[in-house]
Amino acid sequence: MARRVPSPRLRLALLVVGACALGSLGSALGGCQRALFPSDLPRNQFETYDRMRKRYVPLEEPDVFGTPQPALRARLGQQQ
Repeated sequence: MARRVPSPRLRLALLVVGACALGSLGSALGGCQRALFPSDLPRNQFETYDRMRKRYVPLEEPDVFGTPQPALRARLGQQQ
């Protein structure tokens, strides 16, 4: 029995699908190596200004269960 040879169109389609799958896998594995915005750097110029003048208010505070929650009362309350 003779072996069937795939058509050139099928071969091209398989090559394109394989290249797309390999590209997707490569970008998923090696795409994000470091954080775009590190947590130890200031988020904006106002945070830097407040830190220099010792008026920094943290972004989050733990609730009664220890889960971090936004520190809205501290950030929106009266500033001294």
